[in-house]
Amino acid sequence: MNERITIDTPDGSFGAYVARPAATPAPSIVVLQEIFGINADLRETCDRLAAQGYIAVCPDLFWRLEPNVELTDKSDAEWKKAMGLYKAFDIDKGVEDIGATLAAARALPGATGKAGVMGFCMGGLLTFLAATRARPDAAVAYYGGGTDKHADAFKTLACPLMMHLGEADEYISAEARATIARAAEGKALVQIFTYPGQNHAFARWNGVHFDAQAAAQANERTRAFFAQRLK
Repeated sequence: MNERITIDTPDGSFGAYVARPAATPAPSIVVLQEIFGINADLRETCDRLAAQGYIAVCPDLFWRLEPNVELTDKSDAEWKKAMGLYKAFDIDKGVEDIGATLAAARALPGATGKAGVMGFCMGGLLTFLAATRARPDAAVAYYGGGTDKHADAFKTLACPLMMHLGEADEYISAEARATIARAAEGKALVQIFTYPGQNHAFARWNGVHFDAQAAAQANERTRAFFAQRLK
């Protein structure tokens, strides 16, 4: 079962897609978009999490720029629009909106109060920042571009964090991955997995660089991680 809800903040209100499990009470997972909005890929991710027994909540993070964006990675025009939105996006305001979404997710009917966060690409970076600022119970970041530029934030990490990075990622260089690894070194809360030969967005359902084997491996690690920490 899925629905749309509205989340209120001091700056205004925004929508979120919610996928509900067959049985409650259930923990919640906030799912953070790529630069393409709440598209079919993100809705499928939420629906799969609901099938695993979670209340999945995907907030419209571009609402301050353009509500209800829904794009794919299949055309140059969509890429151009998505990149324009990304460049105009206020990351700090986005993290504030994630905090509001976590609060709303914990308070939904049937929610246990435990809430994780996971995200992809832009949402992967936001997942990392949320884990250092917004106090989720657990976090999983898939190929968060720009994470290396915020590596100092590992010092304020407040929950268990899993990261998935492709070793052939065209947006996250080997140097950037090394910066992330150095910043995370010795931190018991952090697990980092890399995937040989994998491009950016290797786990994007039906995406240009989707790799079924690598995606299945990453998603199984994510499933076990959340099951241990949220259920």
